[in-house]
Amino acid sequence: MSLTPPKTIVLVDDERSYTELMTQLLADNLDCPVHGFTRPADAIREIPHLDPGVIVTDYFMPQIDGLEFIRRAAALAPVASFVLITGHNLSAEQETMARLRPLKGFLAKPFGWRKLADEIIRVWPEHLAAPMHRTDSASL
Repeated sequence: MSLTPPKTIVLVDDERSYTELMTQLLADNLDCPVHGFTRPADAIREIPHLDPGVIVTDYFMPQIDGLEFIRRAAALAPVASFVLITGHNLSAEQETMARLRPLKGFLAKPFGWRKLADEIIRVWPEHLAAPMHRTDSASL
């Protein structure tokens, strides 16, 4: 029986300290690889090699906004679900967001890593085995 490598989580946010912290916390607490990127173009280049189950992206980034990132990345990872995160009011983008089929979740900043982990598990593509929280007495 051959084991297929686990699907991964990709996190894209231009705030380096935030991306590093969330990537580490998710990797420590979920049983799948997590890859963090601070530049959307770097993430776009790497996504075909990472086999993501869920891609989390910030909305407000210098090169492209999160919705455009989702459009581009979805073509490279057609199985992946997307979660949009932002600290901004996106009420003007509600209609666009509703039409973006790969977008399965939304979180308004600030939120803790556990809320993000739970959202990732919630939107994980249903035909794939979702990651589980690691059992660790330190996190109880």
